[in-house]
Amino acid sequence: MTEVEILEKLRSVKPGPEAQDIVSAGMVSDIIIKDGSVMFSISVPADNAAAFEPLRAQAEQTVAALQGVEKAIVVLTAERKASSQSTASSSASQSGNGATDKTRAAASGASAPRAAQPQGAGKLEIAGVKQIIAVSSAKGGVGKSTTSVNLALALQANGKKVGILDADIYGPSIPRLLKITDKPTAVANSRRMNPINAYGLMAMSIGLLVDPDTPMVWRGPMAVSALSQMIRDVNWGMEGELDVLIVDMPPGTGDIQLTMAQQVPLSGSVIVSTPQDLALIDARKGIAMFRKVNIPILGIVENMSYFSCPTCGSRHDIFGHGGARATAEEIGVPFLGEIPLHMDIRERSDAGEPVVISEPESDHTAIYLSIASAMMKGINGAMKPAPAIIIE
Repeated sequence: MTEVEILEKLRSVKPGPEAQDIVSAGMVSDIIIKDGSVMFSISVPADNAAAFEPLRAQAEQTVAALQGVEKAIVVLTAERKASSQSTASSSASQSGNGATDKTRAAASGASAPRAAQPQGAGKLEIAGVKQIIAVSSAKGGVGKSTTSVNLALALQANGKKVGILDADIYGPSIPRLLKITDKPTAVANSRRMNPINAYGLMAMSIGLLVDPDTPMVWRGPMAVSALSQMIRDVNWGMEGELDVLIVDMPPGTGDIQLTMAQQVPLSGSVIVSTPQDLALIDARKGIAMFRKVNIPILGIVENMSYFSCPTCGSRHDIFGHGGARATAEEIGVPFLGEIPLHMDIRERSDAGEPVVISEPESDHTAIYLSIASAMMKGINGAMKPAPAIIIE
């Protein structure tokens, strides 16, 4: 029994005849499987949560009917609107013997994150992928997407089979950076999509599914649901199992970042920052978020570390220099390397011909290759057996 099988079965459960199923609507979360017992929650509106009791019972019966499931426990969770103290309430009933399992949750302030779970607990199962690395910045404008693409290609140059997922729902950049114009195709007799092969990378982005000029005016839950489907419903192993899936994260520490950290089995995260203090303040926030949910920090990359004049060859520290290295040492995470601000990197990126591909013998490519190698060493050092999950 796997989480994928459970989610597929739950696609038959809908709040109403014309409504979207509870999986596609992003209502299902926190699936735990242990010794024949299955537990998960369904998010519903707080103002009429009681009306969803029949839906909860239907979802519970649907999962309980699966072969290999001895007990199914389904919880309705509902977060109240912001007040002096935000509260979340949940109710659950246990199938089979009619016993009731009551759960309570409380959070101070608005939209506080859930308590960190052991790494691997309640995570989506991503078929066809061995390791997943999040490349994050917690701040826009630091060159994170360009770094993500070149690091993915550097990993590939180091002999890895690599994919890249553009998790920036509101501002996807991967199609432009990889010069992708094709649309994803559907897997035969399936609801899944095939990724696009670009320079040997398996790539997927919301930018491949909508018109480039269409703004994604979506609330958080809609964006999270779309991202979850791009992760779960993509045939990442189309041309063989991926050694690494690079996730180009959006800036910030909001809904999408928390969804990735809590629901996706991340092997580690890389933080991209410029040397200036303003960017490093946000980088610290990103590191703190990943640490709270037990995601290993593989290191910090200092992008736009210095400017190399293309005519005289002199070096200029436009944004300062060494701030990322000093921050890494201060908070105890690895420093992966410095990437210069250079016209070649910018021009190649705008043309959809990343420098690692277009100039494989350049000094810039050597930097990306070195950082990619350090990343993989960090993953090997961070991989530890997940703690046991005990359901009483």
